[in-house]
Amino acid sequence: MSEQTAAADRIRVLLVDDQELIRYGLRLVLEAEDDIDVVDEASDGAEALRAARRLSPDVVLMDVRMAGMDGIEATRQMTRALPGTRVLVLTTYDRDEFAFGALQAGAAGFLLKNTRPADLVAAVRTVMSGDAVVSPRITAKLIEVAVPHLGGPEPRESEDGLAALSEREREVFVLVGRGLTNTEIAETLHLSESTVKAHFGRILVKLDLGNRVQAVIRAYELGVVGADR
Repeated sequence: MSEQTAAADRIRVLLVDDQELIRYGLRLVLEAEDDIDVVDEASDGAEALRAARRLSPDVVLMDVRMAGMDGIEATRQMTRALPGTRVLVLTTYDRDEFAFGALQAGAAGFLLKNTRPADLVAAVRTVMSGDAVVSPRITAKLIEVAVPHLGGPEPRESEDGLAALSEREREVFVLVGRGLTNTEIAETLHLSESTVKAHFGRILVKLDLGNRVQAVIRAYELGVVGADR
């Protein structure tokens, strides 16, 4: 493999946080990996947008609570302007309402700042592969914040929203909404993981969703999963 090809295979990451020490720690963790390059840093949303437009990074680690332009607005603008760039939200608290807002704005995942280094690296690789980072634990906390903002449809509206899905796709959709991974869904439904991935891909297309995070939110909006289910 040539040096040019090897460089093209590397994941280019932009770090966004208003605390220099946090950025330094993230850089140390990520640059210890052979397949990840930190291409720049930013201390607020506006600076992050300028850097992203200049560099078109593969993945952005985005703090949500920053002075000036916060991470929510930066995420919204970034995902619209650079659809190939994946944003991972960073926050201190798993009940952070700001983080939920960033997910609604198009972020591909949600990470706590005390995430283990190995899990941080895995999350970067996961979103780079086109999937989203929504662990069951974080999903549960996310929904606790989300539910008050989701009025929930009438039963008929829920049925209409799911009309395009097959029975098996509905089963997969419910389990995605509960925060299960493709592997866990495959084990639950006694399917191969590749079959689950195929079902999930069709779900995204039929419901006009961009990623797993949006699928989780949509499942709660439609009322197919919830605190009492």
